[in-house]
Parts: sequence; C-alpha cells; structure tokens
Amino acid sequence: MRYFISFIICITIIFISSCRKDFSSIPNSGKLEFSKDTVFLDTIFTNIGSATYNLKVYNRSRNAITIPNIQLEKGAISNYRLNVDGISGQEFNDIDILAKDSIFIFIETTIDVSKQSNPLYLDKILFDTGSNQQKVDLVTLVEDANFIFPAKESISMKIDSLSLDGKPTTIKGRFLEDTELTFTKEKPTIIYGYAAVPSNKTLTIEAGAKIYFHNNSGLIIDNKATLKVNGTLSEKVIFEGDRLENSFSQIPGQWGTIWMRAGSKDNEIKHAQIKNGIIGILIDSIGSNSTPTLRLQNTEIYNHSNFGILARETNIEAHNIVIGSAGQASLAATIGGTYSFTHSTFANYWNNGIRQLPAVLVNNFFVYNTEAGEEIIETRNLNAANFTNCIFEGNNNIEFLIDKLEGDGLFNYSVKNCMIKFIDSNNSFDGVTEVDFANNSNYSSIVLNGSPNFRDTQKSDFIIGAESDAINKAITTPFSIDLLGIDRTTNPDIGAYQHITFE
Repeated sequence: MRYFISFIICITIIFISSCRKDFSSIPNSGKLEFSKDTVFLDTIFTNIGSATYNLKVYNRSRNAITIPNIQLEKGAISNYRLNVDGISGQEFNDIDILAKDSIFIFIETTIDVSKQSNPLYLDKILFDTGSNQQKVDLVTLVEDANFIFPAKESISMKIDSLSLDGKPTTIKGRFLEDTELTFTKEKPTIIYGYAAVPSNKTLTIEAGAKIYFHNNSGLIIDNKATLKVNGTLSEKVIFEGDRLENSFSQIPGQWGTIWMRAGSKDNEIKHAQIKNGIIGILIDSIGSNSTPTLRLQNTEIYNHSNFGILARETNIEAHNIVIGSAGQASLAATIGGTYSFTHSTFANYWNNGIRQLPAVLVNNFFVYNTEAGEEIIETRNLNAANFTNCIFEGNNNIEFLIDKLEGDGLFNYSVKNCMIKFIDSNNSFDGVTEVDFANNSNYSSIVLNGSPNFRDTQKSDFIIGAESDAINKAITTPFSIDLLGIDRTTNPDIGAYQHITFE
C-alpha cells in the first residue's frame, strides 16, 4: 500500500508540473505578424459548411508574449467559428506565444443566405484591444442554391437507392419530379446522390446554369429519357464537384458521372464544361446507326480519374470538342458503335499516376466472365469511327489506337487530316494494319508526331500557338467556327481551336 501511495503522489506531481506555465511572458505590444491580411473562405452554398482555413500568427520578438484577448468582431452572433491553439470558440483570453514562435488559428463558417442582406459575408478577427489592437479580415461569398437530395425512408431514415429496369440497385439517389426537369442559371443546382431523368422525360439545362455534384453523385439519363444542355459561347453550362475551394479546382474524382443509359435518346450537349469527375460522360446504347444517341458540340471535358468519355456500343456525333487528362483514356469508343468527331482535340497529360491507355482508344469487342468463370470475348459492329481534323496528343508515346478483334462484323474507320502522336519505340505494332499510317487507305493527310504547340498543358489550355504543326493542315468542313467563336472558313487548323500568337 505504501508503494501505491508513493506512486500516486509521483503521478500527481508530474501532472501538476506538466500543466504549469513554466515560462514568463510580457504583454502583447501590437506587433504581431500574420500569414495573410485577409482570409478568403472560398464561395460556399447556403447552410453547407465551409472547408477549414488557417491563419498563422507570429511572435517575432525575443520574448514570450501574452495576447490578452482574441475575438471575432461580431462576437457571439458571428457565423464564423475559430479554433485558437487547439481551443474552439469565438472569444479567447490570455493566449501565449513563445519567443520566435507562432500559433495556428483555424476558421470555418456556415451561413444561411436567407438571413443575410448581402451575399458577401464579412467579419474580422481582433487581436488585443486599444492601441495594441490588430485585425485580420474574413471574407466569404455565400450563394443560394437549389438542392436535390435522395429521399429517405420515413421510419429508418435510410437513404433510398434507385431502381433501374425494375430492379433495385445500390446507387443512392432518386428520379427527378416534373417540377425539377429544368435547371436554370438563376441558382446553382447542387446534387447529392444520383439524380435520374425518368423514361419519356427530358431534363433541360439552360445557358449559364451551374451544376455541382457532391461526392458519389451524378446524373442518370434513363431508358427513353433525354438530356438537353443548351449552353452558349458566352454562357457555358458547368458541371463539376461542389468543393469550390481553389485547392480543389484540379482534383479529379470528386463526383461520379453523367450516365446516358441504354435506350436514352436524342441527347444534346452544347457549350458545356464537364470537369473533375470519375467519368465525364458514360454513354451506352447503339440507338440507331442514323440517329446519334449524343450530339456533342463546343464542349470541354477535363480532368477525370478514369475516362473523359466512355462510350459502349453507341452513336456519338461531335465537333469542337476538347477532352483533356483522364486516368485511363480521354475517349474510349468501345464495343463497336458509330462515332464521328470533327475538329476535336484529345490531349491527355495525366500526371497523377501511370496511364496504361492512349488518349483515344477505339475497339470492337468486350470481355466478360460466365457464372462458371469462363472468359468470353464477343465482337460488335464498328459501323464507323470517323475522325476529321483532330489532334491526338499527350504524355504517353502512343496516344491513338484502333484495336481490332477479328470477326465477321463490320469494322469501318476513317482518319483524315489529323495530328497523331504515335512513337512505337519498341516496334510493338509492326505489321498491325490499323496503325499503319503510311500504307493504310483509311488514313489520309496525317501529321505524325508533329508539335501541337499547346499554350499550357498543365492548366488544360490546349489553344495552339503560332509554331504549331497543325496550322492550315485541316480540310474545310461545315463547322466553320472554332470553339472560341473564331472563323475558320479559310485555312482551317487541325483541332478545336484556330491558332493564336502567344504573348
């Protein structure tokens, strides 16, 4: 027992001494320094919490100091929340900073825009009082929005999953109501889970609309349903994740995909930007050989963790398209189908890992396993894969590949006046007719391994410059205006853009 009491006394002494302020400090003299004068909390949506931002406070003097008071100017009614040196609150007293040391302040906010007269919400962090007082501004832009949430079961509150083709799935989401089938630019639309367009219904997205997806969210265009995206040159439609902080502006995989299911029809996307998802557009269904399942015009698709477009036995007609980096392929036109791309730029400079596929892959087969585990490979008709005035570029050696599995079906393709990066340094494709650019009549006027002279590949800026080998190498087509609205009736350049002279 004596030893136990001694042990307790020792532990108590250690605890008391560890909690003791074992240094002396002087009062703050108003000479604090800060990592920034203003903390901008990037745009947030009403009633949705912000990310956590930080401010570093420096004591440059040779003495430890005590700041008698740190508080928000608006006090208890402020919509900002602080954490100062590990303590949460809105007002703090007697905060010590050692000599030549610093502390962190973490800042968050949640704001109800309906209770604010100005969408620009402002406050200040005040350090000390009187003549020693210093201030750091806090600024947040808060937007009102239309929210689409999955439904919940009334008793268990479990989030509902979608049923597709009459069968339950694990996809969290719901079908849109008739009153929700038009997205406007008046307010951003924020989607949680998957919002599905019902059969025989059309989702219309007007010019200037912004659609933001939460994690594991997206759009589904169901069998016999239709998507119409009506952006314009001056008012593009934006699809991206709902994290608007600048640090998230180029992070892929923040949301799911726009999935056009088998049987969806007459889909059109004009003047849109689709970025930072897993798959930009996933499109199924052959539809018909004469009527495209998707007409795609003047659209940019950037920075997806898997594919920019993954097309499976479908029909796409596209022009003035830019598809940038993707973890697997910018465009995968698989399992046959019908494809026509004109004046398009496929530029895959993926730098988040090793990419196995080229920027553009076209094939006529698919592989699956039976219940017994037997691997089955089936082919489908490649009715057409026509590429005219297109650029295929990236940071791999092989950026364009037509992969044919021999069979009885159709395999039609035509590649005209295109710039292709294809450096077969190991001669792996010797004797492969589909990539024999010199002796295969399906290719004509090819610029092989030329320089596109893109302005800034790391910023997904694929405008070509005055030194590009694509200049004046295109043939005239009905698409006489480029992605930026520049006339190219005469002397058109290959790709989605006419060249400019860089400053």
